[in-house]
Amino acid sequence: MKKLLRFLKNYKKELIFGPFFKLLEAIFELIVPVVMAKIIDNGIANNDSSYIFRMSGLIVLLGVCGLGFALTCQYLASKCAYGFGTELREALYKHINSLSYNSIDKIGASSLVNRLTNDSNTVQNGVNMFIRLAVRAPFLVIGAAVMAVLIDLKLSLIFFVVAPVISAVIFFIMRRTVPMYKQAQKRLDRAAMLTRENLEGTRVIRAFSRQQQEIDEFKNAVDDIAESNIAVGKISAILNPAAFMVMNLGIVAITWFGGVRINTGALSQGDLTAFANYMTQILLALVVLANLIVTFTKALASANRISEIFDLEPETSKGNADLSDIDNTRNALEFSNVSFTYEGAGDSSLSGINFSVKPGEMLGIIGGTGSGKTTLANLIPGFYKATEGTVSVCGTDVEQYEPDSLRQSIGIVPQKAVLFSGTIRDNMKWRKADADDEEIISALKTAQAWEFVEKMPDTLDSRISQGGKNLSGGQKQRIAIARALVGAPKLLILDDSTSALDYATDLKLRKALKADLPDTTVVMISQRTTSLRDADRIIVLEDGTTAGIGTHDELLENCEVYREIYNSQMNEKEGSENV
Repeated sequence: MKKLLRFLKNYKKELIFGPFFKLLEAIFELIVPVVMAKIIDNGIANNDSSYIFRMSGLIVLLGVCGLGFALTCQYLASKCAYGFGTELREALYKHINSLSYNSIDKIGASSLVNRLTNDSNTVQNGVNMFIRLAVRAPFLVIGAAVMAVLIDLKLSLIFFVVAPVISAVIFFIMRRTVPMYKQAQKRLDRAAMLTRENLEGTRVIRAFSRQQQEIDEFKNAVDDIAESNIAVGKISAILNPAAFMVMNLGIVAITWFGGVRINTGALSQGDLTAFANYMTQILLALVVLANLIVTFTKALASANRISEIFDLEPETSKGNADLSDIDNTRNALEFSNVSFTYEGAGDSSLSGINFSVKPGEMLGIIGGTGSGKTTLANLIPGFYKATEGTVSVCGTDVEQYEPDSLRQSIGIVPQKAVLFSGTIRDNMKWRKADADDEEIISALKTAQAWEFVEKMPDTLDSRISQGGKNLSGGQKQRIAIARALVGAPKLLILDDSTSALDYATDLKLRKALKADLPDTTVVMISQRTTSLRDADRIIVLEDGTTAGIGTHDELLENCEVYREIYNSQMNEKEGSENV
């Protein structure tokens, strides 16, 4: 929690004056029983109606002032809490976007979303309740006890018996419920994960007719949350009855022994009424304090979860090299004895990878599922750091580059085409914010996307729904490729991003890339041997190791793995047509 206190630095006034006004409200609340005692002893006992009206007016005045102080405190608390929450979310979102792939994999996307929303709201609520009640509740308990002692020391002993009993009840309930709140938070993470998976994979779920199974799994997850909260509720439900039982017994004791004190003349009827009011105030304050501690406990648990995110080191580099121009005398890309193992994985995903690519060349990467193709591609822009060896771009280790500088010179098309809600023009400006329409159209033409974009009613201003749901798979892939081409990147990585294209469109795309971007080094990952046949060099991966390196013809002759892939895709007629 201490790590999050820095977000309160702009709200020091609210943190000071908010509790101060709440303290004033509590003081005025403690004065009311004394005034009531005077009304009973002096007004009602003497049948002095004018005195009763005057003192009743004072009670109203105290109530109005207390209300004003409470509203002022509430305003200051809201301003501080919501301002704190806003700054916390902004900083957390910014930090999440600075994390490496390893860190994001470690926490999980659904948990990150939950911590950014639910946990930040819980912490925000904790700040709000602290300003409003953290001073008031303890002060009322202590103040009511002091006032009772001032009225009658002997009778006040009842307070010092009742208060510990109520505190023991509260402690017992909190000891049982606090761990349950933490468990419920973890179960909420699971429900969020299932929600995310089901919404993203709704088409797959329907394709396999697994709607009911997914509904049942989600129902079980939310039932777990409900069970946790119901269990907490059952235990917490004991608090009010138990506390009120103790309080009422205390009031009975006060009335009993107070009556004896009145008969002896040591106590007045008004003082006895004030005693009963102070007993009620202590009880209610203790109950509020218990709820406040529960709120703080939940806020602390959420704060720790948020702090775990801030504890993750942002993506850093060892240097600040700037990839502004490609030095044609050096290799555009080079892997030197590179190995990589995912955190927590037993086996290496890549082992002993060596190759180099000159500027303007095309490198093809092919291999079976799980052979490490995408992992290799992710090492180039520094999404992951090589466990062993060196990945160099233009003769410089990628870890020496400033990450943004490196990636601004690389066009990346991931395996899954991801588009964002907005217009086609908005999506096309992700690599280059100031790209004009001419650059955008040129990239669309190279990616073979202009042929369908120009037929849309609003062309570049046509809307794309969330995730590109209003486009076909091939259209999404071509727009994703075009987006990476805007600004003519020095290095282009196509991670199996032509899988939804037919052979003819795939061929047109490769020819256009060579003609329109002759100086761009292309790394193309594909499952199709036909897509890579024109590559200057092809790497064949098998179980994370290099099974062969060479041209299409060389690999057909010398690499058994490549030959098996090729033969599995080509029948004799297709082979004769494409050789």
